[in-house]
Amino acid sequence: MSGRTIAIGDIHGCAREFEALLEKLALTSRDRLILLGDLVNRGPDSARVIALARAHAHCALLGNHELRLLNYRKTGDPTHLKKSDYDTLKQLDAKAWAYLAAMPLTYRVRGQETVCVHGGFLPGTPWQGQPARVVTRIQVVGPDGEPHKRSEFPGAPHWSEIWHGPPFVIYGHTPREQPSRRKWSLGLDTACVMGGALTACILPGRHLVSVPARERYWES
Repeated sequence: MSGRTIAIGDIHGCAREFEALLEKLALTSRDRLILLGDLVNRGPDSARVIALARAHAHCALLGNHELRLLNYRKTGDPTHLKKSDYDTLKQLDAKAWAYLAAMPLTYRVRGQETVCVHGGFLPGTPWQGQPARVVTRIQVVGPDGEPHKRSEFPGAPHWSEIWHGPPFVIYGHTPREQPSRRKWSLGLDTACVMGGALTACILPGRHLVSVPARERYWES
């Protein structure tokens, strides 16, 4: 009997919630746990989250927060960083950095027309080969047809609204109070670090499991 594929949304250093969700999921050796990126920053214990990921995850995808830290490590340029990132930098050891550096951009779910990614894809172009700056950061598609943050074009459509698949896409990055279900996509970032919840999706079937945040760790 084959195991489950389980995707988990943005953890952002919320190690206690990650542990609680792992306990609720009761993983077996046949399961494949896929983390949708942004394991780090904002929350209290990025190092613990990475340690748990190394122990339990089949794959952790590159998020914009990991990309930011890696760019800083590569260039030494502090303009890559935001204030809360400095707490994370103090926590990371060589094994944690190696784990971040090895993160892929996407994960294709075996036997299903489903792809996992951190941010999403720019509709209208093949999803394979879209660069890190797009797939880790996209939220809305601006009037210029390019990927942008919601804050840059508040009235622009979220990429998932104009994504018509296949594949079906499971993603994080855009925090919402509830998972965002559409015909061709599912958004799992339920803003744990902002006092929301940490949410998992179990495949096949797309059954959702979540745990509430213990507290609000970060204000947007």
